[in-house]
Amino acid sequence: MKKVVAVLCLLLAWRSTASSQAEDVAAFSIVGWDALTGDLGIAVKAQSFGAGAVVPHAKAGVGAVAAQGEANPGFGPQGIDLLEQGKGARQAVEMLLSSDPGAARRQVAIVDAQGKSFGYTGAGCLPYAGQIIGDGYVVQGTMLTGETVLKSIGRSFEISSGDLAERLLSALEAGEQAGGRQRGHQSAALLVVRDGGGFGGFGDRMIDLRVDDDSAALSHLRRLFGTWQRTYLGGVQARSIEAFNEKKNFAAAQELTRRMVVVLNAQIREHPDDPEVLSGVARVLATNNIDRQRALDLAKRASKLAPGNLRILDTLAECHFQSGNYDEAIAIESELVAKDPSSDEYWKQLKKFKDGKERQSR
Repeated sequence: MKKVVAVLCLLLAWRSTASSQAEDVAAFSIVGWDALTGDLGIAVKAQSFGAGAVVPHAKAGVGAVAAQGEANPGFGPQGIDLLEQGKGARQAVEMLLSSDPGAARRQVAIVDAQGKSFGYTGAGCLPYAGQIIGDGYVVQGTMLTGETVLKSIGRSFEISSGDLAERLLSALEAGEQAGGRQRGHQSAALLVVRDGGGFGGFGDRMIDLRVDDDSAALSHLRRLFGTWQRTYLGGVQARSIEAFNEKKNFAAAQELTRRMVVVLNAQIREHPDDPEVLSGVARVLATNNIDRQRALDLAKRASKLAPGNLRILDTLAECHFQSGNYDEAIAIESELVAKDPSSDEYWKQLKKFKDGKERQSR
């Protein structure tokens, strides 16, 4: 009987400790807004496991919410609902806290779709705890080495330019360099939403990256973000540029194009001999009529580095087509169809090139 009681006591103690650890999301984060694109997002790094599933919440055209400290994950969807009802950032935060008995241990930050921001840090949050509310952003943290961490994050965000995701991630890195938290980290996450920014243009979840159970979580989040850029950035930005042009917001379309070119140039500098990177950049430059001659040069280099890669040869054909070299495009694509006759994509490309040549000859 004594052994049973002892085991029960140990289980209860473990349950109490585990519950406490699970509920406390000791982290530093930034919630931000991009005035040009309307992007909303959150970047967070935490000691806790799975912070990306608890802290960040956002909806395009509505707002972004971060819930941490002894986190109440319900603050995310509830905060979004309040914003949709027309409540301001400050009013939404105050309403969330008014019915929460654990408010003194919470941290919550909200930025709405107009860039208005507000945050709250309860007196019961683990020290050092604090926040900075700026123009279009809120920085918060608990168990930090000091206020310098928050200042570094906020200042980095304010002086930076470019896409919101890059600014949020760079700001978080500045906070880590300034000392970060008192203890190690286990997770990091980046969430950015944009109307029509989801996969294939569906939904608003443009970027949703998470790293868990990793002592180098933030550096690995940066690596994942780089992979996202190489894989999806071109398509996302092209759709947004087209949307801006349709709305006759030409200044925004031009700025978004400039941002995209900056990122593409950085990719080439970082991976000058990677044929996949060169080919990906070439396709974006060509199909968006940014720099067709450079696109063709990059595609030719990529095909020399990987002469047997059919996808890269397809990009070379596309770049020839976009440059008006119809015969070259048709010749390359005909070879691809011969090598892989089951590919509908190569067949459609070949038809497009032939139709383009016929229209040109009329």
